[in-house]
Amino acid sequence: MNPLFHTPLSRRTALRGMGVTLALPLLEAMLPRTLHAAPSTYRPLAKSGAKPVPRAIFCYVSNGVNILDWVPEEKGKGYKLSPTLETLKEHREQFSILSGLGHPHCLGGHSGGDTWLTGANLQAVPGKDYTNTISVDQLIAEKVGMNTRFPSIEIGDESGTGTAMHSHTLAFDRNGTPLPAENSPQRLFERLFVPDGADSRDATLKRYAEKRSILDDVLGEARALEKKLGKEDKGKLGEYLAAVRETELRVQRQEAWVDVPKPVIDSAGLQLNSKPGDAHDRPMWLDVMLELSYLAFVTDTTRVISFEWAREAGGYGVGGENHHELSHHGGDPETLKKLAVVDRGYLERLARFMELLKSTDEGGIPMLDHTMLVYGSGMNSGPGGDHSPKNLPLLVAGGGAYGLKHNQHIAHDPDKHPPLSNVLLTVAQKMGVETESFSDSSGEFSELL
Repeated sequence: MNPLFHTPLSRRTALRGMGVTLALPLLEAMLPRTLHAAPSTYRPLAKSGAKPVPRAIFCYVSNGVNILDWVPEEKGKGYKLSPTLETLKEHREQFSILSGLGHPHCLGGHSGGDTWLTGANLQAVPGKDYTNTISVDQLIAEKVGMNTRFPSIEIGDESGTGTAMHSHTLAFDRNGTPLPAENSPQRLFERLFVPDGADSRDATLKRYAEKRSILDDVLGEARALEKKLGKEDKGKLGEYLAAVRETELRVQRQEAWVDVPKPVIDSAGLQLNSKPGDAHDRPMWLDVMLELSYLAFVTDTTRVISFEWAREAGGYGVGGENHHELSHHGGDPETLKKLAVVDRGYLERLARFMELLKSTDEGGIPMLDHTMLVYGSGMNSGPGGDHSPKNLPLLVAGGGAYGLKHNQHIAHDPDKHPPLSNVLLTVAQKMGVETESFSDSSGEFSELL
């Protein structure tokens, strides 16, 4: 039995037989699980094995934060860290706090995970309850994804895609279709770093061939159908065919990597059995998923990662707290204190991840300078517990090699502010995407540059 994951045996457990009951001595199996908790022993590499390239990771926390303890009172350079941000004091030169920003067209509430990286109005299309758009990570993946085994990686504390308004993923393709997230460290490690056997290789190639055959049939039928359609329907069909062609390109990219060996990574120190839905495991699960993200970057296995640390309207805090319930605090001081504890617990995990990136040399500078990290939530629980898309908690770190400036609090009026999409656009541009707009952006976020 693995002591990290067992349910403690009751101290009242006894042996019964022949009408006699014998009490058991104190056994290890009766000890609380927390006594078996072990922090990660993983240590970062001294030097990166990848060439210096821009990377981006988007880290999402659900249910908002205690905004009163999050937003600093002072603005500009050299501001005083807020009580919550004190957790990151060792890294203050490497991050900026952006306050007052939001997604003007979003609905608010617990649909924030669906729209954090898209900025979409989910009810913009008449007659449809839900219509999303492409997320910025996928816009970036379209540009840089052909250079790596995986164009992007999607991680969440629940696997799959979830449901509309409560997605398990932050990533959406050009049709607004959610891309499934992975929540198992073991499966993610195997996908990234465990070599495929001969049988697995043949099965993979067969699967790709079947996909190509299906796509060929779909394209053939679509071309025949197009001649019978009116102008509006031809436009809709064109959007559908664009998605089919993107799938075709994705299959081709995957085929090209079948015979390229995966990086050799030792799993020592990686707690791959950690479970996101286990209150005891939460810190270790967050750490190991961030460690795998670090390894994916350091081996140039991908350059884009989206990571939903917990889905909206659910999920544990780092210590197993009911984060969703705490977000409905109603302004209660004691509940707000508990919510701030959750916020600081999350930032402790973020600080550790930043330290991994800072500790690894890449081309003579810390790897963090080649990595842009966006951390925040798509919801503001507000002073009274309202779930607003305004004044979203947002932190941007790293990217010094690409001109991002830090150690500042960039404050805006929550009712008069540039869209958060300006920040996403700026990250996309620094990743090499040649575009002047994204979603509802009005331009680059020059205050970061």
